[in-house]
Amino acid sequence: MTQIDTSLYLSSQKNQGTGSSTLGKDDFLKILMTQLQNQSPSDPMKDKEFISQMATFSSLEQMMSISGSVDQLVQQQAYTPVVEYSHLIGKEVEFKTKNEDGEVQTEGSGTVSGIAAGQDGTEIILQNEKRIQVHSIIEVRDSE
Repeated sequence: MTQIDTSLYLSSQKNQGTGSSTLGKDDFLKILMTQLQNQSPSDPMKDKEFISQMATFSSLEQMMSISGSVDQLVQQQAYTPVVEYSHLIGKEVEFKTKNEDGEVQTEGSGTVSGIAAGQDGTEIILQNEKRIQVHSIIEVRDSE
């Protein structure tokens, strides 16, 4: 009895795809052009179908443009809080930090020497190089 070679099973085959798993506007246009080139002369694509596909292509292009614009906006907005809180430099702040259970873990104060964009949001840098989250501040006063 002949046995099947297990290396031929699909589950043992390596993924040979080299391209992206998402289709872009260029891919969509290539598909549309191939469809137009290979249509049957006796039954060509109807005008409504072609217009529908072109509208879809146009929508895809606009969505990609909007996506790029939103990405740029998000990048620009990331720096806005740093400028927004820059007036705190030289001021003395009082702060509280909480643990994971929401209980007050530490209370402290210090003079602000800088502002930074951190992983979890805007951070206040104190003169002792300690970094606290801006939402931890409970009081701001002029430095004495």
